[in-house]
Amino acid sequence: MSTVHQQDLRDRPARLTVGVVGAGRVGPALAASLQLAGHRPVAVSGVSDASRRRAETLLPGVPLVPPAEVLQRADLVLLTVPDDVLPGLVTGLAETGAVRPGQLLVHTSGRYGAKVLDPALRAGALPLALHPAMTFTGTAVDVQRLAGCSFGVTAPEELRLAAQALVIEMGGEPEWISEQNRPLYHAALALGANHLVTLVAQAMELLRTAGVEAPDRMLGPLLGAALDNALRSGDAALTGPVARGDAGTVAAHITELRRHAPATVAGYLAMARATADRALAHGLLKPELAEDLLGALADGTQGTQGTDGPPGLKDDGTDGTNGTEGNDR
Repeated sequence: MSTVHQQDLRDRPARLTVGVVGAGRVGPALAASLQLAGHRPVAVSGVSDASRRRAETLLPGVPLVPPAEVLQRADLVLLTVPDDVLPGLVTGLAETGAVRPGQLLVHTSGRYGAKVLDPALRAGALPLALHPAMTFTGTAVDVQRLAGCSFGVTAPEELRLAAQALVIEMGGEPEWISEQNRPLYHAALALGANHLVTLVAQAMELLRTAGVEAPDRMLGPLLGAALDNALRSGDAALTGPVARGDAGTVAAHITELRRHAPATVAGYLAMARATADRALAHGLLKPELAEDLLGALADGTQGTQGTDGPPGLKDDGTDGTNGTEGNDR
């Protein structure tokens, strides 16, 4: 046998039977991608009608069974449930004897590393944390989007090769995340992806209010260019009235938002403060203009219900950002 072929056999896991516990948006798509790599989905569990329809669409012919039966049938089990559900699910499966020795147990939570699977590890399972850094729709397009997708991977040293092989077979790229850094890693993704959706949705609503008939068509090129510039250049890509120190324009924004969409004011102020912080730190915002800008933001904060005002420009040194993205979606 050639050396190349021997290496290939070591790097690629044996063809596995695959089960999915939690037929949300993520699990069926990952199982479908593993099927394309030659593995065999054999069982899936789902509670809602939407989950069942999703499983039938992405994994046709694969039986819907209770979670314990999924574990009985599969060599590789994907636990694709919301983050807050995962610890209890793992404990319950281990305590009922559903976990089999030598079984690969993979969760897709961004928040947790491999330690959340310790109850299953004690039952003999092989624990892997494989989190795709991707937003999912629950349709076949997700399988295509996995090509080149980064996965946040946490695994015991002896299972790193298996984890890497599985990610590559799904079309992804493994990014190793230490156990202690999983919450920070996940917060970063939630800050970027989840909050982006909120910002875009708010911007489209405001454009409709302003009379724009196709806000998606207007925003598409602008946001695409902004994202590309930010990924390439970081803070150097900052533009707009805050970064320029146009205090009068910012004050006008706040007035109009308070009149037409008061629920967006607190978010605008928070992001304006954060943008000003970064622009000032990177020399884009001139210090002599920052004072008037701060004044406009402080004036805008007055009267904002339910907030003491967002942090900004190093005046309180805190940032209460949090967020999560579950996987049984």
